[in-house]
Amino acid sequence: MSRPTVAVIDLKALRANFALAQSLTPGASTIPMVKANAYGHGMIEVSRALSESAPAFGVASIDEALVLREAGIKQPILLLEGTFSCDEVGVAADNNFILMVENSVQKDAILNASISRPVSVWLGIDTGMHRLGFEPHEATQAYLALSNTDNVAKPIVAASHFACADDLGSSATERQVVIFDQCTASMADATNDVIAKSLGNSAAILAWPKTHRDWQRPGYMLYGNSPFSEGQENANKLQPVMSLQSAVISIRRIASGESVGYTANWTAGRNSIIATITVGYGDGYPRQAPNGTPVLVNGVRCPLVGRVSMDMITVDVTDLDLVSIGDKVILWGPELPVNEIAEHCNTIGYELLARIPSRVPRIYSN
Repeated sequence: MSRPTVAVIDLKALRANFALAQSLTPGASTIPMVKANAYGHGMIEVSRALSESAPAFGVASIDEALVLREAGIKQPILLLEGTFSCDEVGVAADNNFILMVENSVQKDAILNASISRPVSVWLGIDTGMHRLGFEPHEATQAYLALSNTDNVAKPIVAASHFACADDLGSSATERQVVIFDQCTASMADATNDVIAKSLGNSAAILAWPKTHRDWQRPGYMLYGNSPFSEGQENANKLQPVMSLQSAVISIRRIASGESVGYTANWTAGRNSIIATITVGYGDGYPRQAPNGTPVLVNGVRCPLVGRVSMDMITVDVTDLDLVSIGDKVILWGPELPVNEIAEHCNTIGYELLARIPSRVPRIYSN
């Protein structure tokens, strides 16, 4: 029998979350973000599960896009970081990839490329995140240059990204929308074009209807987790897709005053029963998880005790009526939200999901 640590992926829940995103933005095209191995869920399998209803897919780079092409995914694929070298423009054109263009180097690479067919592009605009994108005062000239070359297919989509949409009390999102709308209005005035637009990430789709435009880009919400730190009406409808599971592999009794694990950072305050579970930071379970982080053993919450090791954790199961070697353990899933584990670890659920390595088998259901 193989090691019991697995990530069970519920594709029915995935499809339900995508349908929710579509329902919240009627009339828009909704592109699933499957970068970083679909946030740890398996990029190929997730894309196949959504291929009948997704008009395109979003990835970080051309390497990820080529993996999807080789797996038989036919839809256009948006490269969110654009090109990293001039030769990628031709690869994108030949493979029906959409290039995000966020700086003059990328723009000039497209303008100067010798390609057999036009390439589709999105024009990135920095409306306040200050990470990628043309400055608003530069965007119209960049749009004109791209729209006046035979190397670019029409229409060009104007896009931006929100810095604070997960903060429902912040005014930053509304300020970014104003800047974006002013910028795209300038483009329209300069060209008489009807400008296609994209703003919505998961948080914007769920909670900021004024941000909804022609193209939406759901990511974290697809995998059934809320981007918000508090409850939100639409986010409460999401269905967690991943259940990270393992099993008890050893049980021992220790006396009050005895310690468990590396650095002996937890000491029993009573005679205790300790279950060892075969999962650790080598499987993506966070090493920084502190004592008391909840773990489900036979459906009951039990506290993590002792340091997380590469391959194992230890849990205090003293209060369980019965526990045996082989009993099922859930580290996170529908019954124990990954966001809750992330909060204990002073991180975010995005990170916990995305860093699960390949040694953890993905098992797909539905």
